[in-house]
Amino acid sequence: MRQFNDRVVLQALRVHGSCPKAELARLTGLTAQTIGLITARLDEDQLLTREAPVRGRVGQPSVPIGLNPDGAFAVGIKIGRRSADWLLVDFTGHVRERLVLDYPFPDSETLLPAIGENLNRLLDGLGALRSRVVGVGVAAPFQLGGWHRMLGLTEAQSQAWNQIDLAAEVQRLTELPVSYAKDTAAACVAELLQGRGRDLHSYLYLFMDTFVGGGLVINSHLHRGTHGNAAAVASLPLQVAVPHMKELPAQLISQASLWDLEQRFREHALDPMAAYDARAMQAPWLPYTREWIARAALALAHCIVSGTAFLDLDAVVVDGSTAAPLLQGLLLQTTEALKAYNWEGLQQMPRLELGSIGSDARALGGALLPLHACFAPDRDVFLKV
Repeated sequence: MRQFNDRVVLQALRVHGSCPKAELARLTGLTAQTIGLITARLDEDQLLTREAPVRGRVGQPSVPIGLNPDGAFAVGIKIGRRSADWLLVDFTGHVRERLVLDYPFPDSETLLPAIGENLNRLLDGLGALRSRVVGVGVAAPFQLGGWHRMLGLTEAQSQAWNQIDLAAEVQRLTELPVSYAKDTAAACVAELLQGRGRDLHSYLYLFMDTFVGGGLVINSHLHRGTHGNAAAVASLPLQVAVPHMKELPAQLISQASLWDLEQRFREHALDPMAAYDARAMQAPWLPYTREWIARAALALAHCIVSGTAFLDLDAVVVDGSTAAPLLQGLLLQTTEALKAYNWEGLQQMPRLELGSIGSDARALGGALLPLHACFAPDRDVFLKV
């Protein structure tokens, strides 16, 4: 109970910001005496800071208490099909340092040593604060070699990654505890803890990247599913299958991924990497971006209608590793595309919200995993032996 209450206080400060003890008591429902004992313990652990007293009111000046940014750290590592990111995140969730490695495709013999080198580079940069690192979070696709034909990879290249236990490989590189999550689930965690998830209780999360992906939040908790397939939207079929079809029904990944936008640019001798930056909404890329948005919006609308029929969610949050204007255009077109579907039998169309994290979401979510595990309230603690 003591550990749980300590975490309740930390969570209140994380969500509401610095506040006096009296306000903490009101927010948490704990007594003033209990708050005094808890803040004393957290002070001793160097997890809190005390700000300048607030004067000008009746009675003693109140002293706002906040989280100490140097109280704890974590490293988030995102391994993607086109790049890897390392983020050093402090106790308040602020990114202190980042490292990026771009590649055509992650070669395991090159990437695995780079993971260790960059991890140690971030840790060594902390100096005396290195002892306050609580863990490493890894965010990567469950099958990094999945859909390899789209990326022009050989079967051997695909299988080389699919046979690697990435979490175990990273664990061999460090004595810190390592957490692992599907990359889009990690991005969903970042949005849940530091973005729109603070206001939304249940929502479908869509992340636009080389391949589209998703996450699912129910009652303010990430829902992974029995096999980790919850919100695996990339695999959603876009049409009904019939016996003896020459080709299997297309999946959402084929129409709503930035990979498809890359191909459109490449066909017109334009830099395909413009799909991930502001150039996508500028000449000469813009006409092809508009074509892609129109097609992707219809496919995303199909996904959203299907999700609504099963889950009845508050909202759909859309984020991605591309420029905000492109995401905003996609959101508007998807809202219009939803009107083309039959909503009979469904009470209400979910509202669409733009995500707030962006391209850092997966690595940030990875870093937040160990911080959340160590410091967030966990009712299961009462059931542990």
